[in-house]
Amino acid sequence: MKLFQRFAVLGLAAVMMVAAGCATVGRDFATHKVEEIEIGETTRAEIESMFGEPWRTGVEDGKRTWTYGKYRWSAFGDAETTDLVVRFNEDGTVASYVYNTTE
Repeated sequence: MKLFQRFAVLGLAAVMMVAAGCATVGRDFATHKVEEIEIGETTRAEIESMFGEPWRTGVEDGKRTWTYGKYRWSAFGDAETTDLVVRFNEDGTVASYVYNTTE
């Protein structure tokens, strides 16, 4: 194998290793609007207007939940995570929420 070909193969292998060392899941959302959420007042429609479609939906303790989040892991550095989990009352207003970030 010629010297140029060896460097090309080594370069491609290095790029593949770096790409494999990082992973991002979820999507960005307007974290600055979290402070606008009011328990018992803010509705599902308002949450969707503020943050868009939830990344995940589910049920916790019988309450509908929406999750917004972006999670980035790297084999070569610190993880960067941000998430918001909103729980709704039966009437569609916010029962509770939790916001966490590593930033």
